[in-house]
Amino acid sequence: MAIEPPFFEKYKAILQSSANEKEKPSTVEGFEELELPLIDLSHLNLGPLERQECIEKMGQAAIEWGFFQIVNHAVPDELLNRLKQEQIKVFQQPFDKKSENNFLNLSVQSYRWGNPLATSLRNLSWSEALHISLKDISKMDEYNKLRSTIEEYAEKANFLAQRLAEYLAQNLGIKANYFQENCSPSSSSLRMNRYPPCPYPSMMFGIIPHTDTDFLTIVSQDQVGGLQLKTNGRWVSVKPNPKALVVNIGDFYQALSNGVYKSITHRVIANQETERYSAAYFYCPTYETVIESCSKPSLYKKFSFKEYREQIQKDVKATGDKVGLSRFLL
Repeated sequence: MAIEPPFFEKYKAILQSSANEKEKPSTVEGFEELELPLIDLSHLNLGPLERQECIEKMGQAAIEWGFFQIVNHAVPDELLNRLKQEQIKVFQQPFDKKSENNFLNLSVQSYRWGNPLATSLRNLSWSEALHISLKDISKMDEYNKLRSTIEEYAEKANFLAQRLAEYLAQNLGIKANYFQENCSPSSSSLRMNRYPPCPYPSMMFGIIPHTDTDFLTIVSQDQVGGLQLKTNGRWVSVKPNPKALVVNIGDFYQALSNGVYKSITHRVIANQETERYSAAYFYCPTYETVIESCSKPSLYKKFSFKEYREQIQKDVKATGDKVGLSRFLL
């Protein structure tokens, strides 16, 4: 049975009209490839000067790039490899099974593909994903190896994300226990992505340009490449580092930091020949948490996670895309 989502059948009209109009979002041609700032977390365990220098370097990357990569992060390679193998097994299942409402006993729409509201190639993502809210893991078969691997990874990723968030908070004067108080282990989520080979890589994206709805995202990716971010008004490609995890600032940390840290627009370009896998851990607050800028005058009005999600849903329904933080500017 076919494993691939039915992109051609679902988006036949868009593909035909785009071919007629020669619509091309120019996604892949001639982009400079850069290495993200590299943070060695082992320096946090050295002397006070090395520790402070590491924290400041992290903060500077969050200010200038909104992205950085980390090594010596205490997430074992064996666990990351196991997660990828389980991820491959999930996506190699028949599409008809993956698209069932109770797939893996998870919530409806945990398995996603394309963009059901796409109106053109510019907002069509040539990818499939399994988006798992951590509070849903207990619904999975307790003997399922995927469940045990996700539980193990989520515990490590949550601890790492909290540490990183707290270190970044030191540069802003945010109280040390802010994230412990507002982010529970079950409030975050894990999104496993597969990007199938795309026959029209110059015409569409693997994932359309977006920012992340969280405090921090931790990404484990393979070496295929394809991640791009927008810096100083131009798109640049991120060179994969086999030993590093990628970290990026989300919308909530930009609002909390009053615009000091940047939630940067990023995307994944499509690849004609090679499939790509990644796993993103979204470090999120509880639904009721109110995000308020840490300094005055505030750039943003305060809002709850719930209000933010509801606004995104309205905007996506109306425009096919997320508007994001600009909705909450004062």
